[in-house]
Amino acid sequence: MVAIAYFGPRDLVLIPHPTYGEYEIACRLADADVLKQLMRKETNFHLDIAETVDLIRKHQPKGIFLCNPNNPTGQYLAKEEVKQILSVSKDGLVILDEAYIAFTENAWTSLDLVNRGNLLIVRSMTKDYALAGLRLGYAIAAAPIISVLKRVRPPWNVSAVAQEAGIAALNADGYIEECGNKIQEAKSFLAKELTHLGLSPLPSQTNFFLVEVGNGAEFRQALLKSGILVRDCASFGLPNYIRLAPRTLPECHRLIAAIKDTGVCSRGS
Repeated sequence: MVAIAYFGPRDLVLIPHPTYGEYEIACRLADADVLKQLMRKETNFHLDIAETVDLIRKHQPKGIFLCNPNNPTGQYLAKEEVKQILSVSKDGLVILDEAYIAFTENAWTSLDLVNRGNLLIVRSMTKDYALAGLRLGYAIAAAPIISVLKRVRPPWNVSAVAQEAGIAALNADGYIEECGNKIQEAKSFLAKELTHLGLSPLPSQTNFFLVEVGNGAEFRQALLKSGILVRDCASFGLPNYIRLAPRTLPECHRLIAAIKDTGVCSRGS
């Protein structure tokens, strides 16, 4: 909806890379031009804010997409970094995707930045409450931005089933906190065991992380033989990496055992 409402032919949109691929697809469908800012392995794919500010000042993009924490790198921008971007983007809309904010360590609130008038926050109940098939999320922005989005919003864009599930989820007191504790325990276990296997995960502040394995597609295929599916990151432009998100502890134990049994750990760099 953002791309349809705000971008058109020859409009320029800034998108850090690697990141969630649907931003670029949406912009291309609106016939907008995409400027990619590359994040580098040497800094664990953390966004260079000074470079971002320079690009915004030079090109004056109509929009800037920020995935925070970023998918697939797990890097999380500080509030001051986002404020810097907002300050130099007065003529552009900053779309802050916080789909994984509920899983983020030491998360800060972005809600008090909405009154700046050039920020749209996107969040996902799909992620928060494991409602993947129901497609339920929401946006937060100043009233004029929401008004523009309403003009292009499809009628009946949220199903009755998704609405009922969302209400039930919001009434599940303590669910997110309980899951967060379990995820942190499983994430710590995975990071420790992978490091012992020579597959040290990159630093991440959310519930997934990148692991350099040499050839992500081969690594994925080897584990498939054990009935385990991992995400290789070729579609993000990172063919040497996989992205892992912890499941239950027994499943994490099974993953580590499968990596040992298949010998794929020897393919890491």
